[in-house]
Amino acid sequence: MADESSRAAAAPASPSTGGGSFAPLRLPVFAVLWAATVIGNIGSFMRDVASAWMVTELSTSPAAVALVQTAATLPIFLLAIPAGVLSDILDRRRFLIGVQILLGAVSIALLVMARTHTLTVEALIALTFVGGIGAALMGPTWQSIVPELVPRGDLKSAVALNSLGINIARAIGPATGGLLLAAFGAALVYGVDVLSYVIVIGALLWWRRPQAESKGLDEQFFGAFRAGLRYARSSRELHRVLLRAAVFFLFASSVWALLPLVARGMLGGSAGFYGVLLGAVGGGAILGAVLLPKLRQWLDADGLVLTASLLTAGVMAALAIAPPQWAAVVLMVMLGVGWIIALTTLNGVAQAVLPNWVRGRGLAIYLTVFNGAMAAGSLGWGLVAQPVGIAGALLVGAGGLVVVALVFHRVKLPAGEADLQPSNHWPEPMLVEPVANDRGPVMVQIEYRVRKDDLPAFLEAMQRLSLERRRDGAYAWGVAEHTGEPGRVIEWFLVESWAEHMRQHRRVSKADADLQADVMRFHIGPERPVAHHFLALDSTALRATPIS
Repeated sequence: MADESSRAAAAPASPSTGGGSFAPLRLPVFAVLWAATVIGNIGSFMRDVASAWMVTELSTSPAAVALVQTAATLPIFLLAIPAGVLSDILDRRRFLIGVQILLGAVSIALLVMARTHTLTVEALIALTFVGGIGAALMGPTWQSIVPELVPRGDLKSAVALNSLGINIARAIGPATGGLLLAAFGAALVYGVDVLSYVIVIGALLWWRRPQAESKGLDEQFFGAFRAGLRYARSSRELHRVLLRAAVFFLFASSVWALLPLVARGMLGGSAGFYGVLLGAVGGGAILGAVLLPKLRQWLDADGLVLTASLLTAGVMAALAIAPPQWAAVVLMVMLGVGWIIALTTLNGVAQAVLPNWVRGRGLAIYLTVFNGAMAAGSLGWGLVAQPVGIAGALLVGAGGLVVVALVFHRVKLPAGEADLQPSNHWPEPMLVEPVANDRGPVMVQIEYRVRKDDLPAFLEAMQRLSLERRRDGAYAWGVAEHTGEPGRVIEWFLVESWAEHMRQHRRVSKADADLQADVMRFHIGPERPVAHHFLALDSTALRATPIS
């Protein structure tokens, strides 16, 4: 039995398990970690409900209430990118265990202070901030381990199940937390959250993650950080996703920042009712996840985001008129539908445009934008509510969301259909003697022969190729024509080290290979262009300035 358990806790076999949307749950390692994640998220939602309600008892200021939301999301904005780097270069299992211990310690501190009646607004905000640090470190890593747990054929189903699990937790956690809070107090709620971290840590200890085979090209933190930023800076597709996400979440955050005050002040509800409202959002999100495949038959990604924006804005406007409590619950179900449609669509497109080697860092940048918009929005809407009131802030947010949804609908989301698997079509460089990995910078030159009439079209294709060079590791790029031989064109680019250039060989995708094939259409030489590699003789003396 011990041997069977070890095998079950290791990586899955490569073929797809088949069987549709729930097929990944047949894999023991995915099923155990998925269930543990659901339990952990239930505990986190319970803790968040207790903290959000406790601050309304400690202060009546809308800004103080919104500041708790800001404290939860601001660390994710600040630390998501470093966390994404760590998720790509560290042992993800050990890293996750350490983060769970940190989060458990935060809930233990909240438990003790709530039990001894020493909890203050300042302490609550500070501990919420530390918890946000843990969430920042955990988010990209949890998403990055999914390809390790399931075969590639089941990856989309596994991602969908993760979204379903979050919304199951969203449906159960807030309502349960609110009921326990009303019946037994905040200390018990925080204690249940501590137990959920124990369960997650146990599942991670059970998982026997295979050790990654080192090829001598392992990235270090600062180099990986720069590589991730280079990729994000040169990915036009990722830019469009980030822009659409930022404008949506900036305005939609108003309903989340003000919901505790809506429940208590405008609707006259208790802590239990607030939990029911959040549970209704989770229930609506599950409903939205069920409806989403059918909606995709009628709407593309842009249509889905527009629909979600209009639905969310409608809910915000309806809440502003202080409806009856039963109607508010219905509105929260509708909010959950709109929220999951937007969140799943934007997150899915972000994942679709990111290759595996930079997935953790790319998703971290997406999370940075998401949580930065939520943090700025939460603080901003709390300040707006001070002079105009809660209802006025909701109406302003709803109107703004409609406007930006219609304006930015013109900025189309990428289809995300490119094949980003490594092509491995670059030949290995010829070396007379071994080159140290840290030696650099490296200049790569590729010579083409192009007809004069084809030069404009060639340069247009080269500009598209330049983005690929920069995404995969180049920090400077250019083209030049020989003064004495028109049509003899040199493409050159600089990479910071030999190791980074060798990683560049492994990063080039099949979609990138198509870009290079498009450039090759214009080459008229008798042989394929040859790449020449040049190493700086004195790396401290050579200071090349990147071309923007």
